[in-house]
Amino acid sequence: MPDHPRLAALAVVLRNDSVLLVQRRNAPDAGLWGFPGGHVELGETALAAAERELHEETGVIARARRYLDNVDVIQRDEAGRIQFHFLLAAVLCDHVAGEPVAADDALAAAWVPLEGLHALPTSDRVDALVTLALAARQGEPD
Repeated sequence: MPDHPRLAALAVVLRNDSVLLVQRRNAPDAGLWGFPGGHVELGETALAAAERELHEETGVIARARRYLDNVDVIQRDEAGRIQFHFLLAAVLCDHVAGEPVAADDALAAAWVPLEGLHALPTSDRVDALVTLALAARQGEPD
């Protein structure tokens, strides 16, 4: 059981009318589709961690643009004991190169068409973060 929250970064990458998602291998969201990401290392910014974790999980290279939001993930067991406690920094990233290939702790990795996103079992907040990313993409020059 954890004795403190863990900081992790999520890479939110849009390309045309698709978003890059991975199917998680490990708990807390095993089997669900979500953004590539993972732990922020000591001395590393969440922006840099998003780029690194994206590449480790999918082989895709991207440039972190800015923070989108923070997501709290706290899961308890039946007795109320905390099983997982993460603070996830969602980072908007621009695709630079590469096609996704599942690696590290991902079962699958793919560009998912935005119109088909609702058909996948996804982690909490995927839809909300995609909406924020789309709004940021519209509001900023490329």
